[in-house]
Amino acid sequence: MPDHAVPEETVHHATVRRRPLIVAAVMMGLFMSAIEATIVATAMPTIVADLGGFRLFSWVFAIYLLAQAISAPIYGRLADVHGRKRVFCAGAALFLLGSTLCGFSPGMLALIGFRCLQGLGAGAILPIATTIIADIYSPAERARMQGYLGSVWGVSAVLGPVLGAFIVQHLTWSIIFWLNLPIGIAAIAMIALFLREDLKPRMRSIDYQGSALLVLGSGALMLVLIQANELAPAALWILIAVAAVGVAALIRHERVAPEPMLRLDLWKSRVIAIGNLGSTSMGAVMMGIVAFLPAYVQGAMGRSPMVAGLALTAMSLGWSAVSGVAGRVMLRHSYRAAAIVGGLSLIAGDMLLVLLRPGYGPVWAGAGALFIGIGMGFLNTTFVVSVQSSVGWHERGTATSSLLFMRMLGQSIGVAIFGGVFNYVLFAGQAESSDVVDRLMEPSLRQTLAEADVARLVGEVAEALHEVYLIALALAAVTLLLTALLPAGHSPTVTAKAAD
Repeated sequence: MPDHAVPEETVHHATVRRRPLIVAAVMMGLFMSAIEATIVATAMPTIVADLGGFRLFSWVFAIYLLAQAISAPIYGRLADVHGRKRVFCAGAALFLLGSTLCGFSPGMLALIGFRCLQGLGAGAILPIATTIIADIYSPAERARMQGYLGSVWGVSAVLGPVLGAFIVQHLTWSIIFWLNLPIGIAAIAMIALFLREDLKPRMRSIDYQGSALLVLGSGALMLVLIQANELAPAALWILIAVAAVGVAALIRHERVAPEPMLRLDLWKSRVIAIGNLGSTSMGAVMMGIVAFLPAYVQGAMGRSPMVAGLALTAMSLGWSAVSGVAGRVMLRHSYRAAAIVGGLSLIAGDMLLVLLRPGYGPVWAGAGALFIGIGMGFLNTTFVVSVQSSVGWHERGTATSSLLFMRMLGQSIGVAIFGGVFNYVLFAGQAESSDVVDRLMEPSLRQTLAEADVARLVGEVAEALHEVYLIALALAAVTLLLTALLPAGHSPTVTAKAAD
């Protein structure tokens, strides 16, 4: 049954009085997740130039997102059983451990491994933080709170790229992974001190078999998508078969598991089904910007890390600026109205990037990122509030983590598809070493290349990224079509019967 009030039976009375302090801690946790995306993306061209291995560029993002996606539903289930506080603190601590180790990475393979550990911790931060807000505020208040939480993305949007660019230009890139340590420690301490929960012990099981099947199927699929042009035909077909069997076995298992990782029965609600599918396609579109826009600005345009970071900033600024507006649109009109605005904005942003050329400059690139950020702000706020309002307390952690899992899965598959297309277009049919492309990404190393080589490589990088943005545009169109399927009249204050 959808809930329309704060569930007093599970929220301690002291927690209600301490809501501002809890919200501050939640915002600090979200800030870690938000700034991680922008600061690492800004620094990646420089990191690749230092460590080498441009062909592994996509894996730094993909492995983090896959680990985050796989662990999020497990954390959601654990939070419904053991409470939000324990799970949030454990996940945040693991995230900080992974962040610390990333800064000591001696090479790309080590960095990818530590990013996996970091992602396993990150799987708890966003879904549990969002669930905590849903626990202590009513549905109508949640729409308003999304505006405050959206401000976190605005702050990280400004600080992340600027700090990332400054650090890689004047200090060492390792510091970008260590910036979150004091913030994360403070967030853990505040949640531990101020959040109180009245929990009734319940025996629940964790679907570890489903998680293992997800790792098998999605891991094999990502290997195919990212490394297809380097795999032998036999290895390629074996991986495709493993991915297909893994996904089929996962779906079959989740249908019969007593307490599945992915609650497929929740998808009987149209709101939840559309929210999950829309989050998947939306997440894929997002990674076309986060992972590849800095590479375009630095590689194709020859601009500095600072300029690349500022172009990326536009997306997060757009996201944070409209989160509160999306809440008001939902309250005044409907979930569908807010989501359609977001879908249209995604298409407008991707159209600008499809038309982007190296000579157009970073302002054009930033404009495309801005419109995509506006779309993400409308869509993410709408999907989170609508899904959380469609279930009760004991399912809210599962429903929220499932929604965010689908977005993370979309991000990981998106970056895998985009990375595979990018590598294929850039490296297929030529004997070009990735070391040359590594040098193109760093302004100081770029000067060591011959002018003719720079001109040729710029054209090749721009063409590869053009193909990436064509795919992103198609995914944006799918997202818009999905938003139109949301039930009419469904809002935070009015629940449409047709939704269930």
